[in-house]
Amino acid sequence: MVHAALTIAGSDPSGGAGVQIDLKTFARTGVWGMAVISALTAQHASRVSGVWPMEPAIVEEQIQTLLEDMKPGAVKTGMLANAEIIETVITSLPAGIPLVADPVMIATSGHRLLDAHAVRSVRDLLIPRAILVTPNIPEAEVLTGMKITDEAGMIQAGEQIRDQGAEAVVVKGGHGTGEESVDLLINREGVVRLSSLRMPYPVHGSGCCYSAAVTGYLAQGYPVAESCHKGKEVVTEAIRDAIAGSGGMRMVNPGGVRDNDCSQIGMN
Repeated sequence: MVHAALTIAGSDPSGGAGVQIDLKTFARTGVWGMAVISALTAQHASRVSGVWPMEPAIVEEQIQTLLEDMKPGAVKTGMLANAEIIETVITSLPAGIPLVADPVMIATSGHRLLDAHAVRSVRDLLIPRAILVTPNIPEAEVLTGMKITDEAGMIQAGEQIRDQGAEAVVVKGGHGTGEESVDLLINREGVVRLSSLRMPYPVHGSGCCYSAAVTGYLAQGYPVAESCHKGKEVVTEAIRDAIAGSGGMRMVNPGGVRDNDCSQIGMN
């Protein structure tokens, strides 16, 4: 049997984030990747110049048609753009399929990717449906109204998000400081620290890559905590092997793609 995972997210034409990096990450974890597009964007690693959310009926049609023939072992959501799309996703997904919610709100470049009015829908609809929520520190601050300055704050924010209905939360520490990049898994049993060496450069797509990796392992039947550990290993390697366009901003590289060991795409 071939395990399959589904991403419902925006399209990033650079290939460094969104459904494009999700599909690459699914392949890295050994599952068949499927994708439903929630929005089109015009962007590269350094800049977003446009976002066009799909009509909710189009999102619904994609999901329903896919499920007629294939059932994913797990689903992740990324950029959902607005409240109407969030509501459509929640009503279209069958109960019982594990959902990883990556509450994508702001791109690495600073461009807002979630309608401000949709934050309530994330809290009220998306989080309670999720087996795991994977906010970075700025997203956790929006979801809780807190200012997070240390690991104690990450834990407190994670507990608040968990108490909004999720089974578990990973607060990602990529926006933190120090030699280690620490993610904290908060569940009903306590807190698990997931640590790796912090690379000396920012990257585009790391949050998408991490949530997709966790989803890929959940789709194969791994429990949440083990999926988070294995997902951390995948994204750490993808950040280590990151590659850049001519603008210099790096993108995660979960497939280990190399162009004659050049660090920039299209450069000889």
